Amino acid sequence: MFIIIVCIVLCIIFTLLILLPLYKNPLSNILSYPTAIRKRVETLPEYKEIIGKIKRKNFLKKIIVIIFIAIVLAIISYISGARTFFNIFLTSFIIFTVVNLYDLIVLDIIIFCHSKKLIIKGTEDMTNEYKNPIHHIRGFFIGIGIGLIVAILSAAIIELFKIIK
Repeated sequence: MFIIIVCIVLCIIFTLLILLPLYKNPLSNILSYPTAIRKRVETLPEYKEIIGKIKRKNFLKKIIVIIFIAIVLAIISYISGARTFFNIFLTSFIIFTVVNLYDLIVLDIIIFCHSKKLIIKGTEDMTNEYKNPIHHIRGFFIGIGIGLIVAILSAAIIELFKIIK
């Protein structure tokens, strides 16, 4: 029951972290947009400087977020009673995958693919690209790979603390 509650809370937090900045400024998450839309935006003169800045910040931001998520999931897994490497890995991976699946279905397919507020000026004619879920489905599978890495890190963090203790 604890894990179910954690998944619900994390999905709510994730929604707020993604949608609030995205609705305020769709360019804030341009690197998550489908490739054709991203390429079009990169050719539009009013966005050239903004895209470069976003790309530079993105890689470091992703590494920091992965480490933060690994720490949070390690703590949650430990609190839930997981003590072995495998149990911590499994708990972390399940939680990550639930949020990843929620992201695919709710945020990407239901909201992104159908929200006119997320259409970037200059790409209004690209409705097929906005509505096509293939990009988001690929992202889900990439997320599974990232989830494996995060789960390994989470389990390793707890194992490290056991050694230090």
